[in-house]
Amino acid sequence: MSGAQARVSQLKNQLGVFGSGVGPGQLLKGEVTIITGAGNGIGKMAAIIAGAHGAHVVVSDLDPQKTQETVDTIKNNGGSAIGVPGDVTAKDFGETVVKATIDAYGKINHIVNNAGFTADKMLHTMSDDIWNLILDVHCTAPFRIVRAAAPHLRLKDPEKHENRCIINISSTSGIHGNAGQINYSAAKAAVTGMTKTICKELGPFNVRCNCIAYGSIDTRLTQAKEDGASITVIGQKIALGIPASMRANPQANNDVPLRRQGNAEEAAAAIVMLLSPLSSYISGHTLEVTGGRGI
Repeated sequence: MSGAQARVSQLKNQLGVFGSGVGPGQLLKGEVTIITGAGNGIGKMAAIIAGAHGAHVVVSDLDPQKTQETVDTIKNNGGSAIGVPGDVTAKDFGETVVKATIDAYGKINHIVNNAGFTADKMLHTMSDDIWNLILDVHCTAPFRIVRAAAPHLRLKDPEKHENRCIINISSTSGIHGNAGQINYSAAKAAVTGMTKTICKELGPFNVRCNCIAYGSIDTRLTQAKEDGASITVIGQKIALGIPASMRANPQANNDVPLRRQGNAEEAAAAIVMLLSPLSSYISGHTLEVTGGRGI
């Protein structure tokens, strides 16, 4: 058994017993779940866990190869998935991913707007292009996806009101702000307002909408910038990560009661929790997944 397979097996056991009568593979059985940014980190683990719990997963990532790797992992563990790679900032991406989903599975239960990245600069050195790029990926792209999916979510027949939920990914930068991240902080603050509005507009159709504000999670965005990780969007190469000197600070997690970063599996588990029927009366909420930081 490979490391990834062992991890999925462990997660199925850990996450499968949430309540009476709910066993492994049952939380999202038969529910169609779109997850963007699912080629790496939190999005990838959310896709794998959702697939392990019986969801039909629509995997999307900017990188076609990583999209397919996530699809293959889900299928190799007995799940159901298709890949729809693409740039979420493209004007037609919302229509593209929704059409592919309906063509494959005939319905949409869940959307996880996870795709995103950072492009940090102090406000006095930030260009309009970098400002707009971050708002496009974190605000405009999720808006377009939900707008394209709306006809398949606004179902008037109560008998078709299955478990359905939209999750938008925010950050504690959107709650507290963060030096060097005026674009990211503004975008993530906007995500919480979008979430509450979607909650109110789609709630009458039994569609929940929640937001997750992550603290420090061990992903490409928090690893050492000197490692050279980057992403290329609309012809712009964006360096990912934070300076190694900040990561090496022995006091970096002193304000986290758990005294550590979270990992991708823990972060993804919060997504699956909110997607599941066990969160059926939670809507319009921003869940802070921070290890206790900021309380």
